[in-house]
Amino acid sequence: MDNKRDYDNEIKDTNGHKYAYDFDFDVMHPYMIKSFEPFFQKGSLLELGSFKGDFTRRLLSYFDDVTCVEASTSAIEEAGKGLTDKVTFINSTFETAKLPRRYDNIVLTHVLEHLNDPVSVLQRINDEWLAEGGRLFLVCPNANAPSRQIAVKMGLIAHNSAVTPDEAAHGHWRTYALDTLERDAVASGLRVVHRSGIFFKALANFQWDRLLQTDIVSKEYLDGCYKLGQQYPDLCASIFLMCERGE
Repeated sequence: MDNKRDYDNEIKDTNGHKYAYDFDFDVMHPYMIKSFEPFFQKGSLLELGSFKGDFTRRLLSYFDDVTCVEASTSAIEEAGKGLTDKVTFINSTFETAKLPRRYDNIVLTHVLEHLNDPVSVLQRINDEWLAEGGRLFLVCPNANAPSRQIAVKMGLIAHNSAVTPDEAAHGHWRTYALDTLERDAVASGLRVVHRSGIFFKALANFQWDRLLQTDIVSKEYLDGCYKLGQQYPDLCASIFLMCERGE
């Protein structure tokens, strides 16, 4: 673990890149929940990486017992506003977190690509934090998203799984595809039960943000992109694995 990382600085927007876009909050978050909902278990939920609590608030519609672990002090202060009576927040890295129990559901969305040693954290989830019969909801940005492949053809990035300077400034260490994400999940001991993609995506996030300010895209079109993503997971904005405890 690199103790020199500045987690508060990593979540700040850069000149050419936002840490999170309206597309993430308004489009991806609802469709992530839609993808997770059929697999939710009754009981407790652990969110690893809550950022400023936007996704946490959506999860509260499904769970009364929610714990969040977040490394950024400024993010957890923002996330705690209005949620401290509903959510237990733990300001810690995943590598050093000491959690009091196991959880029936664990959510790890757009976080694994930020970790120095992702397999060791997934091992902690499998060995220490996931309850018997519990489920891990693991989502990462997809290296093979059409928007990213188009950027390669434009010469903006070198290859699909490249980490751009802006991504590196936000703490990204890698860009996963379905095969490499499942490789790390299996290496940690987890058992992959379901694999899919979330939302077919041919435009970059900043392009989607501009488009969403118009009436060009309807709710039906967004639903169509979500359904098409289930048919072609390797062409989605994000890839999704649902995992259970392995031996």
